[in-house]
Amino acid sequence: MQKCVWGLIVIFCAAPLLAGTFFGTIESVDAESRSVVVAGNKNAGSKTFEIPAKAAISINGKKSDFEALVEGAAVTVSTDPSDKVTKINVRPAAAGTAGSKNVTTKKNTSKDGDESPATAGTGKAGTDDWPSFDGPARDNISRETGLLKSWPAEGPKLAWQAKGLGEGYAAVSIADGLVYTMGNVKTNEVVTALDLETGKIVWQQKTGAASQLSMGNGPRGTPTYDEGQVYSLGGNGDLTSLDARTGKQSWRKNILQEFGGNNITWGISESVLIDGDRLICTPGGRSGTIVALNKANGKPKWKAVVPGNSPAGYSSAIVAEVDGVRQYVQFLHKGVVGVRADTGEVLWGNDASANPTANCSSPLFADNMVFSASGYGKGGALVKLAVKGRKVEATPGYHTNKMESHHGGMVLLDGHIYGSSDPGVVRCLDLATGNVKWENRSVGKGSITCADGHLYVRSEKGPVALVEATPAGYNETGRFDQPDRSNAEAWAHPVVSHGKLFLRDQDLLLVYDIKE
Repeated sequence: MQKCVWGLIVIFCAAPLLAGTFFGTIESVDAESRSVVVAGNKNAGSKTFEIPAKAAISINGKKSDFEALVEGAAVTVSTDPSDKVTKINVRPAAAGTAGSKNVTTKKNTSKDGDESPATAGTGKAGTDDWPSFDGPARDNISRETGLLKSWPAEGPKLAWQAKGLGEGYAAVSIADGLVYTMGNVKTNEVVTALDLETGKIVWQQKTGAASQLSMGNGPRGTPTYDEGQVYSLGGNGDLTSLDARTGKQSWRKNILQEFGGNNITWGISESVLIDGDRLICTPGGRSGTIVALNKANGKPKWKAVVPGNSPAGYSSAIVAEVDGVRQYVQFLHKGVVGVRADTGEVLWGNDASANPTANCSSPLFADNMVFSASGYGKGGALVKLAVKGRKVEATPGYHTNKMESHHGGMVLLDGHIYGSSDPGVVRCLDLATGNVKWENRSVGKGSITCADGHLYVRSEKGPVALVEATPAGYNETGRFDQPDRSNAEAWAHPVVSHGKLFLRDQDLLLVYDIKE
């Protein structure tokens, strides 16, 4: 892969250890006294914080000011041992939720007049919904509060379970009262919609021939919900738009056939990104490495051909806004790239975290920095992005072998990276420096998500652990063994939504009540 412009000098500062952390939603703001009232979970209640002038205020890790603290915004408040606020971070809410218009960045308008929202996805999903892979903001963090801080020995209570989902490794998305996933059912790939409260199958729709793939049959991608439609990408490259309530097909195409791509070794694994009226996917083809389609009809809006003709990786794209330049960041077979959101212009590339076998975990973005990581002995790397005229410069920061994230994903919270590193070590790293804050080998290799100040770590062998999301140290507050395990590795990522924990295991979906 060609590397783009280099040359910036980046100075990194290690973040201090936090003496206290409070997660919640802002109830009120008093500008005169520089104080905010934050509602936590029902046990924590509400708490008033005075915000010193020297306190660091940020939006998703990017420096901001007191005016960013608005009613309805989800926040993380960090305090020193004397309970004085040292840092407050506004976590972006899902589009359309309370406070979201005040805490997200401005829209961009493309040449054809379409507007891009400030967060990935513009559907009418509720505040507790999880409308796409890695959630409404594609950061793998749920905005819910009031969840259990510890589990009994047997684990949380099982709310319901469902069967008939088929073979595959798709996780779930949740929106508007339905749960969506996909799998091989007999000779077809199908998308399944289930009732959120009961687990009853509402509809199933065929989307292509069953994917017969190495390392396990069935689709790997998770359906994406947006404005009453569900978009699914199967293991053979079949992309389909379905009515979310009925499953009726709106349009369908095969992205490998249309854009000259070849299927990758273990099958297309991407969960498509919806951004405004654009659907972003990665054929890895001769006529389109990454493409933007009109989500209404599937017609191309632009096609980005990345230098070096890289095939697709196994990752799903994210949105990054750098000094007003909106871009899509994707981990390809040959490295991480950024392309301009409105035109598809290739802006930068970096191959420091890419291995030649499989690059799977989605990149992380905060404060104009991108962190990416892969397994197979490669590790992770950070780059610093800066806009220079029409160009975006990507300056190397560091490389670390302490985050070999295979396919379990990572979480970036308040300047720290959490993830499962091969061969099975859960680690916390400082984003700015790559320094290890803590590590633990008891859970084993797996996948991860975050909600209400806790990590949900799912071992591919079955156990699920609840761990505090703090750089202060590894503190596990619950663990249980998933019942009715299939013979396959548990590779579908855990999801937290509507006070429930969702665990997909091939044909089975287990849903646990984790609300306090």
